[in-house]
Amino acid sequence: MRHFKLAGCGMVAAAGCVLLTLVGCSVGGASVAVDVVAQDTPPAEGGNIHYAGNREPLLPSELIKLPVGSIRPAGWVRHQLELMADGMIGRLPEVSKWCQFEGNAWTDAQGRGEYGWEELPYWLKGFIDLGYLLEDERIKAEAGRWVEAVLASRREDGYFGPQSNQEHLDFWPHMVMVCVLRSAYEATGDERVVELLRGYFQYLASLPPEKLYSFSDAYRSGWWQTIRAADHLDAIHWLYNLTGERWLLDLAKRNHERTADWTGGIPSWHGVNICQAFRGPAQYYVQSHDHGHLQATERNYATVMGMYGQVPGGMFGADENAREGHIGPRQAAETCSIVEFMFSHEILCRITGQVVWADRCEDVAFNSLPAALTPDHKALKYLTAPNMIQLDRADKSPMLQNRGNMLSFSPYEQFRCCQHNVSHGWPYYVGHLWMATQGNGLAAVLYAASSVEARVGERGTRVRISETTDYPFGEQVGLTLEMPEPVAFPLALRVPGWCDSPQLAVNGVPIKVVVKAGQWLILRRTWRTGDRVDLALPMSIKVRVWEKNGGCVSVDRGPLTYSLRIGERWQAHQEKPAADQPPRSDRWLCHEVFPTTPWNYGLLVDPAKPADAFDVVVRSGPLAGQPFTPEAAPVMLLARGRKIPAWGQEENGLVGKVPASPIASDEPTERLMLIPMGCARLRISAFPVIATPER
Repeated sequence: MRHFKLAGCGMVAAAGCVLLTLVGCSVGGASVAVDVVAQDTPPAEGGNIHYAGNREPLLPSELIKLPVGSIRPAGWVRHQLELMADGMIGRLPEVSKWCQFEGNAWTDAQGRGEYGWEELPYWLKGFIDLGYLLEDERIKAEAGRWVEAVLASRREDGYFGPQSNQEHLDFWPHMVMVCVLRSAYEATGDERVVELLRGYFQYLASLPPEKLYSFSDAYRSGWWQTIRAADHLDAIHWLYNLTGERWLLDLAKRNHERTADWTGGIPSWHGVNICQAFRGPAQYYVQSHDHGHLQATERNYATVMGMYGQVPGGMFGADENAREGHIGPRQAAETCSIVEFMFSHEILCRITGQVVWADRCEDVAFNSLPAALTPDHKALKYLTAPNMIQLDRADKSPMLQNRGNMLSFSPYEQFRCCQHNVSHGWPYYVGHLWMATQGNGLAAVLYAASSVEARVGERGTRVRISETTDYPFGEQVGLTLEMPEPVAFPLALRVPGWCDSPQLAVNGVPIKVVVKAGQWLILRRTWRTGDRVDLALPMSIKVRVWEKNGGCVSVDRGPLTYSLRIGERWQAHQEKPAADQPPRSDRWLCHEVFPTTPWNYGLLVDPAKPADAFDVVVRSGPLAGQPFTPEAAPVMLLARGRKIPAWGQEENGLVGKVPASPIASDEPTERLMLIPMGCARLRISAFPVIATPER
């Protein structure tokens, strides 16, 4: 493996990686005195008197989410939010009938009106966070208008919102709206939110047990609440942690008992259901203290990924349901599934403190989410797969499950759930970059350019930490601290599971650390304004072999998986609106994308010595605001491969099944450019391996 920089820069030596054992170290001096230990979870003792973690008898919180607005994004991740604000999510009422304020059942005091199901809460779930993360007054005001209307809809019995949902005892849409209200409380401290949720949960507690999350064939949408009720469990525990009212624990127990049995297996093979609900047993674990519940969530994940997730990108094939025999890299995931899987991983990282859940979140966020949207965030597609070489409107069933347009980009209702639910993907990701720890400390959980302001130490000293980094494209993370007075607190730094040899320095003094990949580095010091922590996360090239998919391979460097760069031809069109839809303008166009260069290549690579097959090319200069495009890809890999003439498109335009490896090819060897998977809307990310005389 060789490293190059574009624009004629010289070669850079690759750093070696060594797996080390756990020890602690202490460095002292006039300018730096810090104790550093490596451990499997964040600081576990000392409590946190500044942020509401779990109260007894719930198990102590491993990590505690900070209130909305505590974290300010910078760099490329801020630009994703800015694109959202100016794109489809920031202006969704222009294209969605479900987001019209007048006549909406969510805004009427008696819950009368139209569009009272999941779409409006889905949109607001990320829209309100977006406004506070960007300090965007327009978005904050618009979100606040909706929240005020929802608060005004509270009834005497404690119920709020659309009347039709109460008539059918369908509380699934409320599970989403409760997320909106929680964000409103975190951002504003409005106690009316607490009172509304207290009354609402009292209403649920008053229902006969058989009426809570009931399901009938006559009203099939009630099924979602049965499957996804762990969303309410998270909110019930949140309210308990604020108020300490013990009846909420009784409701939490009933909530768990009335939820589909995710402890015993997989009760639904619908992709979004899995992504959203597999975590439920682990959520109840904090109350039950039964390790079987924690193990059930990990087993659910392993079962699903072992059967349908033998592909790169962090997702699994469920377009719309996981189906026997449909396990290859052309099987896709809904955009809803992508953002819900990220959120589940964020919750599980908070509950368990385990690095692996943050790693899994990044895998999805960097490699799958960007490709689900146009680079300007003005449209999305329903399905995204690791191998997808044409995004057109033609029917791809039954190879993809549903009939109709599943792959082209659109801002409109043809992808109704994803059109609204994509709103929380990047905002919730930013909201989990930093979290509070026991011992009144802070943890850098997901790395991105940002700043965090939070209270730390025994006296609640307000500290600001500014993070500079090009991660996941770059290896360096720099943290600069500011505070009004010296303060002692633990600072936890995540060491990703793919990084074997992190390098640490405090105030310019290198500190030798012995740490395993997938642990936390815990730095304890009396911190002062101007202190700086530098963490290097060397990225090596690794090749994963997917034996269940014919031995095809994917190529990783750090948290990024790489895809063949395919030329793209974007073709815009405008769809005729339905009679009840807002008028359409040229601001909101649909797009198909067609390949302009060959894509049917196998790689010449020895999985046992992957670094020998690739050269790393780093683009010089600052990152582009939107790095997730083929033209702006910050890091690329040069590889060698050969065409496989027999590997072609299906008659309906879908990519053919990936051939089994190794496969012979008499075609000439070519130099191939691989770009980060998230940069590639057209993509081959799972490659056949070309047979060589040695194999």
